Amino acid sequence: MNDAPFAFNGLERIFHERGRLAVCSCLIANPDGLRFTELQDACGLTDGNLNRHLHALAEVGVVVSERIRGLGRPATIVRITEAGRTRFLAYVDELEAVVRGVQRQADVLSSSLLAPQS
Repeated sequence: MNDAPFAFNGLERIFHERGRLAVCSCLIANPDGLRFTELQDACGLTDGNLNRHLHALAEVGVVVSERIRGLGRPATIVRITEAGRTRFLAYVDELEAVVRGVQRQADVLSSSLLAPQS
């Protein structure tokens, strides 16, 4: 039994930031990866912000980036790792459980407030 039911120990801090949540959500939806500029546009982040978030995620093995050269300009492709995918999906599951729990409590409270008083 959990003595601190609102500690939310299953929520990983690395994902619990709007920019990193956006990056990981986008990369889950694009498993082959995205060019840096595509990821930047999809997440609405500046170069500096995206770089900072990618660095934090790469440090813990959630994402990898690869510089590719070919015809035209070089590009950086960013992908979520298999371990990163597993961790992020577990985070989303935990977050959904938090939301469901809050909604249940709100429904119980609403029901008791709306019940006729005798």
